[in-house]
Amino acid sequence: MSHPPVPPTVTVRPGDVRYPALSRGFNQRWIADPEYVRMVTSPQGVVTALSEAVNQIPADDDDRDRERYRDRITVRSGGHCYEDFVCGDDVRVILDVSPMCDMYYDPALEAWCVEAGATNWHVYSHLYPMSGRALPGGSCYSVGLGGHITGGGYGLLSRQAGLTVDYLYAVEVAVVTERRTVELVLATRDDPDPDRRDLWWAHTGGGGGNFGVVTRFWFRDPPVPPRTVLLTARSWDWNHFSKESFISLLDAYGQWFADHQDPNTASGRLFALLALNHRAAGTINLTVQVDAASEDKDDEGTQAMISFLRAVDSEAVPKSKPMVWSAAEHAAVPDAWSPRLMPWLTATQALNGSGQNRCGKYKSAYVRRPFTRSQIEAMWGYLGNEHFQEFKNKEALIQIDSYGSAVNHPPYDTAAPQRDSIMKMQYQVYWRRPNDHDIGDEDDNLRWIRETYRATFADTGGVPIVGNNTDGCYINYPDVDLSDKNWNTSGQPWSKLYYKEEYLRLQKAKARWDPLNVFRNQQSVERLEL
Repeated sequence: MSHPPVPPTVTVRPGDVRYPALSRGFNQRWIADPEYVRMVTSPQGVVTALSEAVNQIPADDDDRDRERYRDRITVRSGGHCYEDFVCGDDVRVILDVSPMCDMYYDPALEAWCVEAGATNWHVYSHLYPMSGRALPGGSCYSVGLGGHITGGGYGLLSRQAGLTVDYLYAVEVAVVTERRTVELVLATRDDPDPDRRDLWWAHTGGGGGNFGVVTRFWFRDPPVPPRTVLLTARSWDWNHFSKESFISLLDAYGQWFADHQDPNTASGRLFALLALNHRAAGTINLTVQVDAASEDKDDEGTQAMISFLRAVDSEAVPKSKPMVWSAAEHAAVPDAWSPRLMPWLTATQALNGSGQNRCGKYKSAYVRRPFTRSQIEAMWGYLGNEHFQEFKNKEALIQIDSYGSAVNHPPYDTAAPQRDSIMKMQYQVYWRRPNDHDIGDEDDNLRWIRETYRATFADTGGVPIVGNNTDGCYINYPDVDLSDKNWNTSGQPWSKLYYKEEYLRLQKAKARWDPLNVFRNQQSVERLEL
């Protein structure tokens, strides 16, 4: 039986039963009220939908005095944007590329093509079985690649394989010209045209939704994951920690990664995720993965795992136990206190979670050196030991990922500028939204994460400046507080914290490829007048 052809676009308006779900993303803190959501199924469908959107007269145009004037066109892949850059009160149209999730080998470009609506899970469940290769992307399965890749993209394989953009060969983008026409542009890493080459470069860390609508990515020689890995998951009881043992834990964790930055060794490839949950959660969690060739106890990966656990889970800290409770977006692995040998994809599935659709606020930091004593003491205090003791949110935490190694040896020039860090931090807090008209306990949660972050980096104006010990922030964890002088007193603007010295080049690319500033948000790349 034949099926009707899939239409190039599907329009969802307020009266449609799908509208409430499609006018919001993963972060329930942000709910939009667009004129419509356009689901697109092909690159040409994107061109058509974008052309219509930029040339329409907004329904609000005759009533600019209304409380909210909607004039932005935004793009969604997986819907995981942490701020209101996609789903905000001022959004008129959402272009949703999630139906575009195919991946295949393209002999013309000699590269693997991945459509912009695919997710991390598509890479693991589709690309890997077909090709034996994978992108070194994140562990949360539902994150869309359209945003993940363009911000740099990292995950459990990054210390041995680098960032996702280190393999990006080409990108296809629908851009809006000064004449309000839409063009589909293919830009490659070795493009003879310098403007197109800059468009490719801008998508290797410049962030999503800045220059146009990405439709497809092409990757050359993406990495081969390890055949098997050792996976360990442990927890410590908060009640057994003293301030000194907490300091010992973070000292050992930071120093181990400072000392092991060679991706040619198993120790340099070992990845760890330390979840410093608020004391209300009851535990601190640790997840560790390293590639392993066999069950042989003399295997280099086994020795690296033993070395790491001896250093971090030592006699200087409380006795650990199996991990029972999950941390933030990562599932608990309760039967892995002793390292378990398993295929790479099996281990990826064990960790692969996305969390519930909740309200959330996030902050980030690149860390170049082991933590200072003042930073550790601030974290200790604000995790419910000296401050916020009445704050009982079990879903508030500081997550510290290992970083560096292969990340710090990029094969090509990219727009992801933080290339000498040893750790990456993500401050997270989650809460429930009782209904669409009640944001829940937002004030208390925002106060906790803002004050905790400011205290950690009190010596540098409340943010992790581009400096000796820290190296700014991750654009894929956007934080509008970086633009607020009440929370950022460092003298370094948000643009430097995200992009360092690459910002000027990004501004030039913005002026060339988005001259009308169609793609904008509170922290979009600002146009540079040419």
